[in-house]
Amino acid sequence: MKSLRQPQQNEELILFVKWLEFLKWLLPALEKFPKKSRFTITNRIENLALDIVELFIEAKYQKEKVHLLKKANLYLEKIRVLFRISYDRKLFSTKAYNFSAKGINEVGILLGGWLKQQKARR
Repeated sequence: MKSLRQPQQNEELILFVKWLEFLKWLLPALEKFPKKSRFTITNRIENLALDIVELFIEAKYQKEKVHLLKKANLYLEKIRVLFRISYDRKLFSTKAYNFSAKGINEVGILLGGWLKQQKARR
């Protein structure tokens, strides 16, 4: 009989792996931004993206996860807005913007599932 914790661990792992894959694309993409944007939008996106990694790690090892997952979700939403601003300023191509939106949405869905699961445990 399968353990009830196994699916949760797999979902956490999938979420973490998806975000790391997204970062593999994101960090080099941000390096292509013009210098005038590197110390504003680029730094904000990079910091939020890396903070999300840290929040996922912390949530994995903390007993109380809801606060950390909500914070990660908020950071994900901030990145969405910054990507939209970047796209509107023509810092991203349409193809890159669509790719980023898809990646962020996939992670958002997984994160929402993890958060819902943790709220149900309370």
